[in-house]
Amino acid sequence: MKPYLLSLAVGALVGVIYSTLGVRSPAPPAIALLGLLGMLLGEQVVPLARKIVQREPVVAWLRTDCAREVLGPHAAPPPRDDGGANA
Repeated sequence: MKPYLLSLAVGALVGVIYSTLGVRSPAPPAIALLGLLGMLLGEQVVPLARKIVQREPVVAWLRTDCAREVLGPHAAPPPRDDGGANA
């Protein structure tokens, strides 16, 4: 039940923002798609911040896990299989 209430609350907040910006709802397709892209990118802010704070590699994460989340499972390059050889 909590995810539904949270989704409703966030939707209401977006409605307030749309109203403030003068964007009609439902938004025209291009605006709606950009909004969805913004949501996908926004979801990655917290994991990115955690990586930076913990001093973990960021670029590799952006190319794999982040790309998979934002662009879909086929967007991230497959893991390298170098046969155990060290480069």
